[in-house]
Amino acid sequence: MSPSSTPAILSLDQGTTGSTALVVAHDGRILGRAYSEFTQHFPRAGWVEHDADEIRDVTIRVARDALERARNREAFDAVGIGITNQRETVVLWDRETGRPVHRAIVWQDRRTSAICRELKEAGHEADVRHRTGLVLDPYFSGTKLTWIFREKPELRKRAEAGELACGTIDSWLIHQLTGGEVHATDPTNASRTLLYNLRTGEWSPEMAELLELPIEPEGLLPEIRHSASDFGVARGEYMGVEAPIAGVAGDQQAALFGQGCWRSGLAKNTYGTGAFLLLHTGDDLVESKHGLLTTVACDPRGKPAYALEGSIFVAGAAVQWLRDQLELLPTAPDSEQMARSLDDNDGVYFVPAFVGLGAPHWDPDVRGAIFGLSRGTTSAHLVRAALEAMAYSTLEVLRAQEADSGVDARELRVDGGAAENDWLMQFQSDLLDLPVRRPAVVETTALGAAGLAGLQVGLWESAQDFLTAQGEPRVFRPRMEEDHRRALKRGWKRAVTAARGFTAG
Repeated sequence: MSPSSTPAILSLDQGTTGSTALVVAHDGRILGRAYSEFTQHFPRAGWVEHDADEIRDVTIRVARDALERARNREAFDAVGIGITNQRETVVLWDRETGRPVHRAIVWQDRRTSAICRELKEAGHEADVRHRTGLVLDPYFSGTKLTWIFREKPELRKRAEAGELACGTIDSWLIHQLTGGEVHATDPTNASRTLLYNLRTGEWSPEMAELLELPIEPEGLLPEIRHSASDFGVARGEYMGVEAPIAGVAGDQQAALFGQGCWRSGLAKNTYGTGAFLLLHTGDDLVESKHGLLTTVACDPRGKPAYALEGSIFVAGAAVQWLRDQLELLPTAPDSEQMARSLDDNDGVYFVPAFVGLGAPHWDPDVRGAIFGLSRGTTSAHLVRAALEAMAYSTLEVLRAQEADSGVDARELRVDGGAAENDWLMQFQSDLLDLPVRRPAVVETTALGAAGLAGLQVGLWESAQDFLTAQGEPRVFRPRMEEDHRRALKRGWKRAVTAARGFTAG
């Protein structure tokens, strides 16, 4: 490294609807940033797919763009690469050619509802929850593979012959960027597959057998390595830099780490396409009794710890739907001004259960519904209701986490695109009756991956050094009257109850 160059991490954040790349300097500055959306495929109602080759190509393109923008700003050296990713989405590819043999099935996809119901009715859910910390829901990767192998027995034969590899998006990118040399994942991603044993930290042969997956011969599933670890070297011909991939974590655990939530009792919510609230529980593996998931998180060194998670399937996606399908607003940021234009919600509630309800309900058959419409309802009411739904859902999950853990939250740390909406963050604080803490840079998913990689390569001596480099947060404090808060919560509860009474046919 040149003595005049700034050491930095290239962080790749591969999300559900787009890919982001950041070049993060050792002092926390963002030297370069780039983003691009990619194609969403909806072959049938409830099905969501991605082209894994397109994901790779878009990720490489935004990485190159971010690096170029950083170079135009100042001299730097990329000393490591961090990867964070949409989690439960699964890719199956040919080990020899590195080409996908099926479109990636996305975490939002609901095609495996019947498989999950079949396993529940056979009495397997309690054992699945005990082993994996998860529930039998189409959300997770394992049943997606079950579906592929049932529908395409020729792929099962190829997997049994050792010709195929599979993994979540992190594994796919690692494999591609290292030229096929590394097939690996980390515990945070592995814990979202229904195939990872939380207690042993290894793949579960019992779960593979239950889901009819041929994990032998060895090689179909990736090797599990710590989140801050050696994942091989990304080849220079792809992004223009040759650097070690040194940090990997699923998007929500990366955001948890990026927010400094690496000890028990700290919670964060990421408002993206969906919303994901994680409460760190340290070394305590807490089994939820309130519809939450137990998952793997990171400790301050990037080693495995535990968290409780509530997954809200639709958050920012509801605003995208109002923008793209109904054309009620030109851009997502316009939602803030539209919400501010109203004195109240006028009794309008939007339950955006487009793909069912996640935590704490776990009801895959519910569909979206809007209640309280009148002749006076305007587009602003619908937009405000979509923003409010994110806050109500967050309230439900946080209260469930408190009940499971026995810990009362003192604040909520927030990130993701919608966290930049000041109106929403104030409403969230009011509804929770808690301070809401927003970091100086809301892209903490990408920052978390950068932090893990930076710790591994020695860019930061400690996790606290990494957090301090990010700057001062903004804190929103509650100011809503309790009677109004209670009335709003009663209205949301009625809306959810009514929506659950009308299920997909």
